[in-house]
Amino acid sequence: MYYIVALVFSFVLVYFSVPYVQKLALKTGFVDMPNQRKIHKAPIPLLGGLAIYCGFVITAAIFTHRAPEFWGITLGGLMIFLLGIVDDFYKTRKRDLSALPKFLVQIIAACILPIFGVSIQGIHIPFLEYGFILFPLWLRVFTTVIWVVAITNMMNFLDGVDGLAAGIAAISATTLFFIALLKGHEAMALLSIILIGTSLGFLRHNFHPARIFMGDAGATFLGYVLAAIAVGGAFKSATLVSMLIPVLALGVPIMDAFYVIFKRFRENRPIYIADKGHTFHYLMKSGLSQKQTVTFLYLLGICFSLVSIVILLVGNKPS
Repeated sequence: MYYIVALVFSFVLVYFSVPYVQKLALKTGFVDMPNQRKIHKAPIPLLGGLAIYCGFVITAAIFTHRAPEFWGITLGGLMIFLLGIVDDFYKTRKRDLSALPKFLVQIIAACILPIFGVSIQGIHIPFLEYGFILFPLWLRVFTTVIWVVAITNMMNFLDGVDGLAAGIAAISATTLFFIALLKGHEAMALLSIILIGTSLGFLRHNFHPARIFMGDAGATFLGYVLAAIAVGGAFKSATLVSMLIPVLALGVPIMDAFYVIFKRFRENRPIYIADKGHTFHYLMKSGLSQKQTVTFLYLLGICFSLVSIVILLVGNKPS
């Protein structure tokens, strides 16, 4: 019941706050203007990240405020959210925020997590005498930062079609919830279930035809929280095989990012400049509608998630 209450509370909070955020965005001119690489044809409110951030943090503060992980994710997430708001503001003025300051802030935000116990501690290697290799502090911080910054940006890459990022976030968070539950990480399970409610509450307004966008503030915040939950609930001290579990749980954004990076490298273009070269663009060019494209990627995300849970269950099977 505790998990259900957290899920419902976060869903209701976001669902009913989005219309007020829409009005605020329209009143202040905080809207996403269409251009040659955008799919939408009319200005859309771009302040959805505010509803996502507030809904998640308020609910998490009620249900998980005693967990140190909550404070790490909240402080780092605030930096990511504020950075996204600045980036979105630039976009409303048809400008782009430089990639370097964004990257530096993301690194600092990721460095906050190990201070509060959210870090990759080491790795279990079978057949070794001691079994577990504990990483030195610098390697814990380094591996955590690489993972968190990568997933934060990968989730942002995915936010290009109505409902895609929010739906994939909900699917990935559901997988991470079951993983954290099976591993006995109650705080991470609660944060996962809250993120599910937050994503679904926003998705109701963001599914095609979208009435509001989450912007970089929402997409990067979702990516940051998912990455942190994966570290705290599944990645903290994984075996060589179980390292696949969080990777598969976030399989769709990771797959899309690798596809985009490979394509841009092959065409000798910077990886940080947006274009119409994502997997969802390719699917729509192949003849699928927005809804069909999103549904296909949802199903792909569910398949990745099911495989990750099967690996976890097989790995935990008593010998």
